[in-house]
Amino acid sequence: MPPALTRFGRALAEPIRCRILLALREAPAYPADLAAALGISRTRLSNHLACLRDCGLVATVPDGRRTRYELADERLGHALDDLRAAVVAVAADRTCVDADEEGCC
Repeated sequence: MPPALTRFGRALAEPIRCRILLALREAPAYPADLAAALGISRTRLSNHLACLRDCGLVATVPDGRRTRYELADERLGHALDDLRAAVVAVAADRTCVDADEEGCC
């Protein structure tokens, strides 16, 4: 698997990181505002932002004494929209016959 997809998958594997990416898809934000909006501690948020930075999905923008976060590339917002639409479509069309019994899909 290409490294970029592996990084993207790693980022999306954690629900809080998904929520951060979706929030940043709407608009750049400061950590304190993100933590409040997501209802998590700033320490926990900081750890997830570090992961997203390491994956190359978010970028920091110095703003005086503060640091603002934003998606590293606007195309990530489009990719998140497309991925969310695909997941919803697949969930609505569960083709796995054992999905309810096995929880496989």
